[in-house]
Amino acid sequence: FYKSLRLCTDGLISNGMQKILRIFSKEYVNINQAALLLGSFTFLSQILALFRDRFIAHFIGPSAGLDAYYAAFRVPDLIFISIASLASVTVLIPFIIEKMPARQSTTGGNGETVTAEARKLMNDIFTIFLIVMVMVSFVAFLIMPYLVSFIAPGFLPIMQAKVVLFSRIMLLSPILMGLSNLFGTVTQLFRKFFIYSLSPIFYNIGIIIGITFLYPIFGINGLVLGVVLGALMHLLIQIFASFGCGFSPRFSFNINFIEIKKIAFISLPRTLGLSFNNIALIAIIAFASYLSSGSISIFNFSFNLQSVPLNIIGISYAVAAFPTLVKSFSNQKKNEFKDHLKSTARQIVFWSMPVIFLFIVLRAQIVRVILGSGSFSWENTRLVAASLAIFSISVLAQGMVALLSRAYYAIGNTKRPLTVNLFCSVLIIILSFVFLRIFENVAVFRYFIESLLKVENIVGTEVLMLPLAYSVGTILNAILHWYFVRRDFMEHESFITKTFFQSLGASFFIGIVAYLGLNIFSPIFGTITGWGVFLQGFISGILGICVGILVLYLLKNEELKDLTKTLKTKFWRTSVLVSPQEEL
Repeated sequence: FYKSLRLCTDGLISNGMQKILRIFSKEYVNINQAALLLGSFTFLSQILALFRDRFIAHFIGPSAGLDAYYAAFRVPDLIFISIASLASVTVLIPFIIEKMPARQSTTGGNGETVTAEARKLMNDIFTIFLIVMVMVSFVAFLIMPYLVSFIAPGFLPIMQAKVVLFSRIMLLSPILMGLSNLFGTVTQLFRKFFIYSLSPIFYNIGIIIGITFLYPIFGINGLVLGVVLGALMHLLIQIFASFGCGFSPRFSFNINFIEIKKIAFISLPRTLGLSFNNIALIAIIAFASYLSSGSISIFNFSFNLQSVPLNIIGISYAVAAFPTLVKSFSNQKKNEFKDHLKSTARQIVFWSMPVIFLFIVLRAQIVRVILGSGSFSWENTRLVAASLAIFSISVLAQGMVALLSRAYYAIGNTKRPLTVNLFCSVLIIILSFVFLRIFENVAVFRYFIESLLKVENIVGTEVLMLPLAYSVGTILNAILHWYFVRRDFMEHESFITKTFFQSLGASFFIGIVAYLGLNIFSPIFGTITGWGVFLQGFISGILGICVGILVLYLLKNEELKDLTKTLKTKFWRTSVLVSPQEEL
């Protein structure tokens, strides 16, 4: 009996492990399936990120110390973006695909071929990347006391010293995250979106460990150590994935510098474009360092909240679409390329518009439920909610920029996004300064903004000009990308207009119903307890969404039909697909 029971148990465990491994090795070809899978795991990652921010808000709250913590991210983030993006997924995948035409060498997890040429290229990049990243980080470590004057010029010397210390510890993060980004190229190449999506989850788990276990011991230094731990966990999961695909890194002593130079040359415009956006954020933090204590924290809390729908929708669809766009262009299937680009853009519009209206209407409920505890006061809630509303108007624009810029990266044209990003980043910096000056000196404008966002008689409302500048600059960025994509790929063909207006109409009704719901349910549930705030916001939002779905159904919206079909396919059970080379 016990022998039979053990055999049965072993069989169940074996079958269970096989199912888990099949999930980890699945290849998702359909963009909707891949995007929904990425969005699902991004949602889980963002839930953890919200818990992370809630713990930070509860234990610390907007303060000078937390301002120093957030300011310390700027130099490590700039290094990561400036160096790591030279070996990013969007640039490397076309080069690797060119070196994988045959199937005679070592195979990856799904039978895909990792040729000797592709392996050699990855080893060369790994070697050069690690050396350069360590050297740059070491130089930044030495000159950090001088850089802090540009990052947080408005801080007192004691707070600048904290920024220097925190930044030096965080310099381990770009090295680890950069390597993870490199291994992620292999993961995405084989469409292992499942395991690729786990990295942000582990990153946030590491930071949460820092908050819950290290902060009580080391103070804010514990938060910084948690960031490094999260970056290490992010790297480990990507290493596991790339090993499963048949690639393990080796130091290369016979580097093909000609090819490395070619990759760097192609990457440079994209890297500069991303760096400009990060420099714009550095400028925003520098402006915020002159404002009231806690302003940087307010900005970052609201920025992180608006990143939740952005990452779940815009980034997930852009990431899922990119390999398909690359392969369509490589196989000279222009119409297929256009169709994938148009359908993905419409999906981003379809999902983003309702989010914008819901976040604007339910902003106070969202912030209070997620962050409102402990050291996070009602005044903090109102400021972050107002800032979130301003950020929300650019959620669609940020998602479209993520996709449309990848359309150019897919064909190897990195100059167009560079030009647009440079112009808009400079504009964001200029607008930040101009809006702050107008807000301080024009009483009518200040009164209008404070009244519109219901933040009258609160100290520190000038910080709202920073998300306003960021949103205006980003919206213009999306408009310019949209114009050039229509001209260069679509021959001035309209590809999102119908979906935009249908989604806009449905979102308008979503906002109206949600607003009316708040007025109806506020007296019923009250606004004192967290559950009361949650229930009034949740029920109002659900009612609004139901009305929005009805409107889209009556309008015979194609994206709603596609979503219904995708959900019926049980995308989480999709079989492993090994596409022939002509379909890659």
